[in-house]
Amino acid sequence: MSKIFWILFFIPFFVFGQTNQQDSILVDLSNPHATVYTHLYFLQSDSYQPKKAAKTILGYSEKEAVKKAIKIKQVLDGKGLFVDLNRIPTNPNYKDTVGYSSYKRYVLFPQRMPQIYIEKIGKKWYYSSETVSKIEALYKEVFPWYVQKLQKIIPVSGHKKFLGLELWQFIGLLLLFILSYFIFLIVRRISFFILRKIQHQITKNTNFEVDKVLKKLARPLSLLVIVSFIDKIFPSLQFGLDVNTWVFLTLNIAKTVFWIYVFLKLVQVIMRIYSEFTERTHSRLDDQLVPILHSFFTGIVLVIGLFRLLILFGVDATTMLAGATIGGLAFALASQDTVKNLIGTIMIFLDKPFHIEDWIEAGEVVGTVEKVGFRSTQVRAADTSVYQIPNSKLSELVINNKGLRLYRRYNTNLGLRYDTPPELIEAFVKGVREIIIAHPETRSDSYNVEFTGFGDSALLIMVNVYFKSLAWGVEQSSKHRLHIAIVKLAAELGVDFAFPSTTVTIEQFPEKKGLLPKYDTNQERINGAISKVVEDFKKEKFEAE
Repeated sequence: MSKIFWILFFIPFFVFGQTNQQDSILVDLSNPHATVYTHLYFLQSDSYQPKKAAKTILGYSEKEAVKKAIKIKQVLDGKGLFVDLNRIPTNPNYKDTVGYSSYKRYVLFPQRMPQIYIEKIGKKWYYSSETVSKIEALYKEVFPWYVQKLQKIIPVSGHKKFLGLELWQFIGLLLLFILSYFIFLIVRRISFFILRKIQHQITKNTNFEVDKVLKKLARPLSLLVIVSFIDKIFPSLQFGLDVNTWVFLTLNIAKTVFWIYVFLKLVQVIMRIYSEFTERTHSRLDDQLVPILHSFFTGIVLVIGLFRLLILFGVDATTMLAGATIGGLAFALASQDTVKNLIGTIMIFLDKPFHIEDWIEAGEVVGTVEKVGFRSTQVRAADTSVYQIPNSKLSELVINNKGLRLYRRYNTNLGLRYDTPPELIEAFVKGVREIIIAHPETRSDSYNVEFTGFGDSALLIMVNVYFKSLAWGVEQSSKHRLHIAIVKLAAELGVDFAFPSTTVTIEQFPEKKGLLPKYDTNQERINGAISKVVEDFKKEKFEAE
């Protein structure tokens, strides 16, 4: 009996003590942390005092304020937004510095629910007037009109629990999945039809590779529609905060991943269309730009997507951007040469001093441009060796682009013996001119063959011609044919080419003949020799063709 007496004696004190302990927790609106804590604490099931929670609402009657406070929490719970109280500042004069000016306010979820925030009014912190005025619209958006009617028509048996969930919630999940699947099939067909129409309008033709990419692009677009549909409908199933938090985190991650996939495929489609455009242009430097732009835009999409995923996992965006900026600055300082080369690459693509397969002279390097990369340009010399020239240096060099020449100029001097008669000099010059006119690879309207002067050991005949082909190999072959024809002409005319020599002349030497050649200056013979050489050259031309 004594034990029962003491138990009955202490029970009222224990209950009274517990009640006083709850009542002793006062409403605190002195800083952002205190206001949010007051609101959420007094709406918990074990400390439910909505009138105290309503103190965070200013300018409304107690009854209206209670409704507003409850709906704010229901919206946060319905969207799976878990409030981490440890992150909320305790500074009474806290200022939100995001934007053009500072405000004494705190936004609970800047990315996912920027409409709900608290602000300082006087010396206390309350939910903002904007939040309170928009809470009805937010509530209807999270819990549409049919939710209330659905709750009324659900029978008692529908509220029976299985594995912690009510039966109607299981049925709702099943219907949501079935409906999402049918919407996915319909939206995928519509998306592909629209994307193909857009592609035909842009390219004016059918490209099977682009069609394949568009089919892959239509699938994630359809999944994005489904994710948005589930995001809209799922709060209607009224799961708890824990379930909603994980579900909406998963949906947001899926949405971000799908958007990354969409933009990657979109980059692929755009680069494919741009590649077709560059194939129709004369410049091959544009073709080299395609893989560089593809890599650049792909990197941008992946970096932005990674930032978005980190934000979803709770990483502070401001801190992350500040860290990226400082890290980027440190990286830039540590890799100045790389940055210079990148800027040089941009200048090369903007100025276009050469194209792929152009023959250039850049300082000591002479060769054909094979590739322009992010860091360097690859030039292949005539001996097939490869030079890698940093783009920063290449952009500063004087570049002689022989690939932009209209014709290849060839200039040389032919030396005839000093004892060559004037008639044969004239005949030789005339013959060389006719050979140039008959040559299929030279410009017949622009050439020079003239007796230009007296050298140390020869009479100088200048030959200046222009070859039509810009290819180095074709030029050498054309020179070969021209030289052979000139040698044959000299042989037919009886003209000798001079070379450095010393001649001793004895005016009178009995029974000895001079070594000087005898020249035949008969005009008929000269004309016949020229005609014969030119005709033989023309026959060789036709046989070669």
